[in-house]
Amino acid sequence: MLNRPSSAAADDRSAVAIPSPTSDVLGRIGNLETRLARTDREIDAAQAVRYRVFIEEMNAKVAPEAMRRKRDVDAWDEICEHLLVLDRSIDGDPEDQIVGTYRLLRQDVAERNGGFYSASEFDIEPLLRRHPDQRFMELGRSCVLPNYRTKRTVELLWQGNWAYALKHGISALFGCASFHGTQPEEHALALSFLHHNLRARDEWAVEARRELFRNMDLMPVEAISARKAMTALPPLIKGYMRLGAMVSTGAVVDHAFNTTDVMIILPITSISDRYLNYYGADAGRFAS
Repeated sequence: MLNRPSSAAADDRSAVAIPSPTSDVLGRIGNLETRLARTDREIDAAQAVRYRVFIEEMNAKVAPEAMRRKRDVDAWDEICEHLLVLDRSIDGDPEDQIVGTYRLLRQDVAERNGGFYSASEFDIEPLLRRHPDQRFMELGRSCVLPNYRTKRTVELLWQGNWAYALKHGISALFGCASFHGTQPEEHALALSFLHHNLRARDEWAVEARRELFRNMDLMPVEAISARKAMTALPPLIKGYMRLGAMVSTGAVVDHAFNTTDVMIILPITSISDRYLNYYGADAGRFAS
């Protein structure tokens, strides 16, 4: 749901290294690498990272058992793939090296297992029906430990997402992205900027569920400073914007996670050539 590092810049010279074709590593920069979780112990460690960010840092509320175990866990963990960023310079087992994670859920898997996580907040069924020949993937539970909220870490997460999308023939990505806090009015500038400039329309339109709908049109367009709005946007949403993403009509307040959520919609065909060249050139070599 939430991420706080700065977004990647495609012209950065610390390009992602290409692993061996026989490796399951999806990218590497220096001592950091990205790949899917291999074991239940690694998934458990990723859930511990999520707990540190969402519960300890962001004050999300979880069940007593999760509090006791210090893990952020839900039913979707069983069916999702878990993308990891590891710092290989840390002594110990791979579980000790996980510093970031993303949760990936393909449409075919979701449809066999009760649907997408974000359907609890946004009415995504009309979007899916309008694109019966396209394959969607949901991104969620994105988080990075504070000391690793850098451009390099975000680059690796996107490298892994892109390689995975290529491998599975994904046509469009979507998922929730969050503002901290449960008062949308505190984010009036940023939400209004998104509403007026990035709102998905027509075939890509998505609305917040009617019973949860919170208006994002909180300021008139003439009162919005684009420069100030960009400063007010969470880094994850700015990163999605640079890739060519659109946002939902309406936001949703998630009291459990202490956030105000918008839906991000990113058709692969909308990603700019600049980023396709940057991520695609590497990812295509190990997406098979």
